[in-house]
Amino acid sequence: MGFGRFVRRKGRSLRRKGALPAAYLRSWRRARAEAPRFAELERFCLFVGYPRSGHSLVGSLLDAHPDVAIAHELHALRYVRYGFSREQLVALILDNAAHQAETGRVQTGYRYAVPGMWQGRVRRLRVAGDKRGGTTARKLAARPERLEQLAARVAVPLRLVHVVRNPFDSIARMALASPHRALDELTEHYFGMAEGVARLPGTHPRCDLHHEDLIAAPRDTLAALCRFLDVEAPEDYLDACAKIVWERPQQTREEIAWPVSLRRHIEARLGDYPFFTRYTFAEGAPTP
Repeated sequence: MGFGRFVRRKGRSLRRKGALPAAYLRSWRRARAEAPRFAELERFCLFVGYPRSGHSLVGSLLDAHPDVAIAHELHALRYVRYGFSREQLVALILDNAAHQAETGRVQTGYRYAVPGMWQGRVRRLRVAGDKRGGTTARKLAARPERLEQLAARVAVPLRLVHVVRNPFDSIARMALASPHRALDELTEHYFGMAEGVARLPGTHPRCDLHHEDLIAAPRDTLAALCRFLDVEAPEDYLDACAKIVWERPQQTREEIAWPVSLRRHIEARLGDYPFFTRYTFAEGAPTP
């Protein structure tokens, strides 16, 4: 890590820690005021995976469900580490989701708003969750016990959502977003997150949702995800979500130059992970 990146990372860390007392007080007040509502929570949804893989789209689609609230990049594991209660965590998720809805759910240049649905608000709070896949995977790879700490804190069944995209596309998007980092470095970073997912204990159900399947069949794929979370999938909800999904997946892998040796290295490693075996540089089509 270069010195500049080190300084920036430390600066962000200090700012986040400095904001904790205010977040603690704010979430404590809301948790106390809305305790009966928060007690209805049935499931907690945690995203695990990689940046630039479609997590923002899936999180936004779930947040449009009338009974689901999904935060964007909240980092639930960190708040559990610092002693926030389940009710405080839920309060932070609702605040985050409401803020994201107010800004139109715009992330990395894309707009993920679902008109006419429930983004930023809930009819009945049945599922709450956090979409911060890459950081969560890295933290759990280093400290796997944090998953059980989260499960104990939320005290409801934990569901893991793992959005998978052709790794060549994800790595390519990471490279375009971070041109100062070498492609082989980003590749190792990516597979470090994959290893974190692969090592997760099987004590909590995990849904491997392929980005290409969501693009090809948004209604069916989203309905299956709702079943995984034990919530209904209303027809108007599925229709509204399907309208904002792109017609075809973006093959970002074609936008950068790949050394032949690195391409072969990545394809060889894909076979080590069951959730990657369908992919090659040339293919990543939806399952027939």
